[in-house]
Formats: sequence, structure tokens, C-alpha cells
Amino acid sequence: MVETVSIDLLSLLLVLTVAWVFGALAERVGYPTMMGELFAGIAFGPALLGVLHPSELLSVLSELGVFLLMVYVGMEVDLRELFGLGPQALLIAFGAFVIPFGMGYAAGVWLGVSAGAALFLGLAMAATSLATKSRILADLDLLETRIANVLLGGALASDVGVLIVFAGIDSYVTAGTLDPTELGTIILQAIGFFAVTLLLGYRFLPLAWRYIERQRERYGFVDRTTAFTFALLVSLLFAQLATLAELHMIIGGFMAGMFLRQSDVEPGLYEHIRVVIYDLAMGLFAPVFFVTVGFQITFDVFSDSIGVLAGLVTIAFLGKIIGSWLFALPTSLTSREGLVVGFGMNGRGTVEIIIAEVAFRAGVIDQSLFSILVFIAVFTTALVPVTVTWGVRLLENADELVYVDSMTTVED
Repeated sequence: MVETVSIDLLSLLLVLTVAWVFGALAERVGYPTMMGELFAGIAFGPALLGVLHPSELLSVLSELGVFLLMVYVGMEVDLRELFGLGPQALLIAFGAFVIPFGMGYAAGVWLGVSAGAALFLGLAMAATSLATKSRILADLDLLETRIANVLLGGALASDVGVLIVFAGIDSYVTAGTLDPTELGTIILQAIGFFAVTLLLGYRFLPLAWRYIERQRERYGFVDRTTAFTFALLVSLLFAQLATLAELHMIIGGFMAGMFLRQSDVEPGLYEHIRVVIYDLAMGLFAPVFFVTVGFQITFDVFSDSIGVLAGLVTIAFLGKIIGSWLFALPTSLTSREGLVVGFGMNGRGTVEIIIAEVAFRAGVIDQSLFSILVFIAVFTTALVPVTVTWGVRLLENADELVYVDSMTTVED
């Protein structure tokens, strides 16, 4: 028993070491940390060198990584901003979801996969990543531009939409049938989950935080650590409610994160909670998740399914651009701005990988399709800095790069 624990701890040490090194290297060349962590899992895992292997400890930490990641993603979503988004961002978010989802689902039907696999394929094509876009736009010094506002607003709405649709697809796949009674039960369970979490999030969570802060002021025994523990308990409660409704726990984590942000916690206390969750997720659990995702990737797709891989990569890349561009045309954005927004919406990153992992673990997609979806996430995310940089130069040359503060066109 002691020997097994020692081996697992050594495995964890090695996983975190390669994740840290390759994550730092990815950041140095301007890409998200998760891409370096994925590469480390592929390079040192069974696919190539075979130095690292899956274990029960890594599997548990990986599950916690997915959960905490989604809590943090939820904390990045401001519901007030979401409800206040202009029609431009919402319309583009809708186009960037519907077009790639439809194309991905159609591709799944054409490939002859199951209905559940086709739905997950469509959802993976429709996914985007708010965190990835924020980092890239900041690196390119574009956060004050109109395209950045529309892009981040669209990504915010898209993240929420993708996870709501994911809840429905996950329920359908769990049922595995189109029996009207069973389908009705699934819908009622999902509605019940969202109703209960809305009630808890809007009514009881703010009251609970006010009570905690009063105890802190009166007796001083509620410190920042205790507040973090309470936030974690809320997240676990929402995750448990999701599983009771036969939804994936990440939906509960995401909802908990959103309501933790909206519950008007004292700013210093909230910032401490946010930072601790971020550090736990990004410093320990998420690296384990991304490295172990790399363990499951196979390079057989390059020899056995290269045509399918190329076709799905093309659909994923063009689907986002076409959807964003088409639905930007009725707005005040120029055609070129719509094109650049499409380039930016292409970065799928974390969200697609999580969706692919859930589908793979549930046995809905096979290892080949899982590997293809991970390659798509990596490839499309890697292209975002390149394509957005080219697009910004195009806007500058056309005198169409608009900064939101002055709403004037910036000269090159």
C-alpha cells in the first residue's frame, strides 16, 4: 500500500513538473498554458515516450481539475454584463454557435457516428473560450477596441449558451432514448435544477454572505479561509444538485461560480476567494487534467483518419468564421470587423477539451474522435494570435480599427 502511494506521488510530482515547464514555455511564445500542458502529456505519456502513465490518483485530481476550472470560468461571467450585452454581441454569439454546431452535427451524421456523438461533435465545434480570448487580446493590446468588446461579449454569451446546451445533450445521451416519457423527465429534471440554483443563487446566497460578514464583524472568527471554505461548499452543493438532476457536475460548478460573483460579497473577501480558486485550479488540478488528457491522445488518426481529421479541422475553422461574419453583417460592424471577430471566436481551448473528455469518458465518442477533437482545440487556438494579428493589420490599413473610448478610427 505504501509502495503504491509512493509511486502515485512520484507520478504526480513528474506530471506537475512537466506541466510547469511546458506551460511556462507555451506562455513565453504567446500561447495559453494549457497548450504546453497538453503537449507535455502527449510527449511524456503513452503516445510517445511512455514515461508517464494514468493512475487512480491522477484520475481523481483530473476530475477535480475539471470541476474547479468550471467554477473559475463561472466566476469570470458577470450576469449583469451578460444581460446588458448589446444586440451586436448576442447576434454574433448566436451565429458563432449555430453555424459551427450545425456543420459539426452534419459532419457527424455524414461520418455515420451515433446521434449522441454527432451532437457532442457539433457542440465541440460550437465551443469557444473566454479566458483564451482575454489573454490573447490583452497580449495584442486590443482590449479597448470595438472588435474586442464585441468578441469578449460574444464569447461570454457563447460560453453560457454552450454549457446550457451541453446540459441538454448530456441528459439526452444519459437517457439514450427518445421515449417521450423519459425525455419529459429529463427536461423536467434540468428545469428543476436551473430553478433551484437560480433560487439559491439569487435569494439565499446573498443572505448567507451577509450573515457571514456580520459574524466576521461581530466576533471576528469568520476569516478569509472560512469564507473560501463556504464558497467551496456552495460549489460542491451545486455540483451535487447537478448530478441529482442527471447533469454533469461541471454544470453545477459553472452555475456556482456565476452566483458567487453575483452575491455581492465584500470585494476583498471575494478577491481572496477568486485568487485561491484560480491558484488551486491553475496551479494544481488543471495541469493534471490537461496532462492526463494528453495521455489519451493517439497519433493513429494521422495514418488511419487523416481525411476525417483534415475535414473536421476545416469545418471547425471555417464554421466559426462564417457564423460570426454572417451574423455581424446586420450590425454596425464592418465586413472586415466581422471577419476579425470570426478569427477571434475560433479559439476553443479549455471548453472544447472538457466537452470532448466528458463525451469520451461516457463512451459516447471513441478514442480516435476524441484525439481529433483535442487536435482541433489545439490547432484552432494556436491560429488565433496569428489570424487576429493579420486581421488587425487589415483593419488598420482600411482605417477601420475603432477604439471604444473615443469611438474614432485610429490612424495607422
